[in-house]
Amino acid sequence: MSKFWLLSISLLLAHAVYAKEEANAVQEIDIPSPWDTQVEFGYQAHSGNTTSESLNSRLRTEYTSGRYRTNADFKFYRLEKNGKETKRQSTYSLQSDYKLGNDTYLYSSLKGMDSQYTAYFKDYTVSGGLGYQVANSSDLLLEVELGPGYRYQEPNLDEIDDDDIIFPDVVKESIFRTNIRGHWKILDNLKLGIDVTHITGESNSMWDSDISVTNNITEDIALKISQSKQYHDKVPEGLSKSDSIFAISLLFIF
Repeated sequence: MSKFWLLSISLLLAHAVYAKEEANAVQEIDIPSPWDTQVEFGYQAHSGNTTSESLNSRLRTEYTSGRYRTNADFKFYRLEKNGKETKRQSTYSLQSDYKLGNDTYLYSSLKGMDSQYTAYFKDYTVSGGLGYQVANSSDLLLEVELGPGYRYQEPNLDEIDDDDIIFPDVVKESIFRTNIRGHWKILDNLKLGIDVTHITGESNSMWDSDISVTNNITEDIALKISQSKQYHDKVPEGLSKSDSIFAISLLFIF
């Protein structure tokens, strides 16, 4: 009888120890935050129709929960020519996605620009449609989006110069938007990013591309080098159809 009780007590103690170890294992699981925030400061050198220097800042945040994903991006930069401020511009975008399945999702997107000195007072684009994840892993992400939209552009007639690649017309038109974006983690501390947008409308068709390389210095600080290019298929006579921006930035990740 005593052997029976000893065996029973041993089983109970073993079960208690196993339950405690399992509870500790559950507590040690690291649940990732739904927030991803980046703050960026940098220097830009412009080439093409203008030659100038500028300082820029950027705030980007993304929130993911279940089937929903929302990201917001705000950029501000101040441009100087010959020591005089010639541009102060705010660019912002907001996009919300809803997952339909493993690879497909619906998206709605808003992108806008407000400026005090440049040729456009306001430049807004809204779009909505279908997105597809060609690849989605911790090392490789590639997404394609297609959808109709609307574009509103209000030119600043007092500020249009000979080197501005716009026409002095208010634009209110339907558009079609295509976007390809993604990133590839080449090494543990090196990542290649790409974002290409094509917007076509009656007044003009535009390609906007951004290619970047990000090198992590620490877990929370990275050096980012990017090359952005914008191409219009219709420009005033005598102007180049493309403008490019080369930027070196310090990136803080939260």
